Amino acid sequence: MSNRFKDRADAGRQLGALLAPLGGRNVIVLGLPRGGLAVALEVARALHAPLDVLNVRKLGVPWREELAMGAVATGGVRVLNPELIMALGITKQDVDEATRFRMLELDRRELLYRDGRPSPELRGRIVVLVDDGIATGATVRAAISVIKAQHPAKLVLATPVAQQSVVSELEREVDQLVCVSTPGDLYAIGYWYDRFPQLTDGDVRRMLAQAASEPVGAPADARPAEPHDPAPTVGRKP
Repeated sequence: MSNRFKDRADAGRQLGALLAPLGGRNVIVLGLPRGGLAVALEVARALHAPLDVLNVRKLGVPWREELAMGAVATGGVRVLNPELIMALGITKQDVDEATRFRMLELDRRELLYRDGRPSPELRGRIVVLVDDGIATGATVRAAISVIKAQHPAKLVLATPVAQQSVVSELEREVDQLVCVSTPGDLYAIGYWYDRFPQLTDGDVRRMLAQAASEPVGAPADARPAEPHDPAPTVGRKP
């Protein structure tokens, strides 16, 4: 099954339609910054649920940053891919240095995005975790670990597009997985979007403020498009 999206807002609306049965329950939507939050904003609107952010950072292979050897998340959680680390001969020192650097960035983001607000209470709630796409699954696994430690009533992983083989693995780690498209060859997440701009910290703060200003339980009439970047970082597949 294949599906392309106009942008993250379009993807979020399609995803929100699939998640509609969850509406009206004790739901909270968590977006992974930065791109996942733009999708999560529309999901939260569709479910008339509150939106918050869960800070997670990929640990890239030192000489190939786009390849994930693991991920770290708020609360000191670290998830590693030991098979990849061993196969590439990555040292413990490399892993620890990448971890230290990413944790510093996580701390910075927590202060900037939360602006003094406490982390949301997840115990006993239905948590919908949203990203704009899943390639290796390293980032969402770290997020899943953080959420499970807080004992939600149900954990739903939702994304517009994900590598089919990774979906099969992640289904065992959550209560429910909802995905619009599960290609056998993902190629790149940005390929599945007509517009896939890089978002900024300012965009994240704006989206969180926007969600906070919209009453939970009432749909929003105005849905501004996500910020436009004239030079997307991922082009279309040739």
